[in-house]
Amino acid sequence: MGKKPAKNIQEVYFTKDHQMVRKAVADFVKKEINPYVDEWEENGKIPLHDLFKKMADLGFLGISHEQEYGGEGLDLWYETVFLEELGQIDALGVPLAILVQTFMATPAIKEFGSDYLKEKYLKGAISGDLVSAIGVTEPDAGSDVSALKTTARREGDYYIVNGSKTFITNGTQADFVTTLVRTSDDPGYHCFSLLVIPTDLPGFQVSKKLDKLGMRCSDTAELFFDNMKVPAENLIGNEGEGFIYQMQQFQHERFCGIPMSYIAAKKMVDQTANYIKERIVFGKPLINKQVLQHRLADWLTEIEFMRSFTYHLVTMKMAGLDITKYVSMGKLNASRMCMKIADGCLQMHGGMGLMNEMAVSRYYRDVRLSSIGGGADEIMKDIIVKQEGYV
Repeated sequence: MGKKPAKNIQEVYFTKDHQMVRKAVADFVKKEINPYVDEWEENGKIPLHDLFKKMADLGFLGISHEQEYGGEGLDLWYETVFLEELGQIDALGVPLAILVQTFMATPAIKEFGSDYLKEKYLKGAISGDLVSAIGVTEPDAGSDVSALKTTARREGDYYIVNGSKTFITNGTQADFVTTLVRTSDDPGYHCFSLLVIPTDLPGFQVSKKLDKLGMRCSDTAELFFDNMKVPAENLIGNEGEGFIYQMQQFQHERFCGIPMSYIAAKKMVDQTANYIKERIVFGKPLINKQVLQHRLADWLTEIEFMRSFTYHLVTMKMAGLDITKYVSMGKLNASRMCMKIADGCLQMHGGMGLMNEMAVSRYYRDVRLSSIGGGADEIMKDIIVKQEGYV
């Protein structure tokens, strides 16, 4: 007998084991996250220690990390399943906070950290006992990471850290911040290092909690370091190599947003289609307008192309290829797609789209970050043309 035909696209790419993880994450989102997102949005804060501990108990905070430190040691297909289901969360600030913990603040520790750092901080993050943040952006250094000014001067067994960081996700609740600092005045990119900075040391201060347009449930802070004595053993890898480590981390961070983008976009389209089925205009459901049907069709097509491209990215990465250019293309396209769909969906809602009680208004605010965070669209374009060899 021939092979039984697949029932859907998930059966083509994912095994039963993948689908077991998918169901577990989906159930968690449905029971432990979505019922509370309105409250978290109102409060401007997610109870991260509580949420992360619950996630850690189910193995969700260490999907790809080593089992030695409490992780699951699974591959990129499992990560993709995890990320797709995070896209089902009703406020995008929640998956942003989770991504910082799992794929932004900890990968450098995993790849380059000492056994001590892995045992204390990586293990603590995977277990949900420690909340993490990533400290790169500064008031005068955003897309131009090389312009950062926060310094760490070696004095004996310590680094003395001075400076500030801004737009730091999880910043008001973090137990440690994986921080990019300047450790020398030499020109070039080998003057930066990565330090794990515990937030309970003297000299650390949350200057203020920032008030944002979107991602409102995700706490974002400005941090200040005043002559902080950070143990030298908290250096990740080699001094002077932090910029290189951080650039590697950025690539996977950019990938992580892509699966969530097409899932969130599909939710927007589904919700909008349901709304215009019920909205009666000039005696007929609004969905009867062919122009709106065609617009929905265009969006669905773009979403499926983005999904297929993502699975292509995973296939290339699993084969050992350098996918820097393609991840940059994916992030660029995903962010533009989400903003366009959010804008179009809000328009179809008419005046109701402006009401905060409508899901589409939250999506409209939340997705705007996608073209800025993790590397602005303009940076993605620079990378693409450079990788192609045009400049």
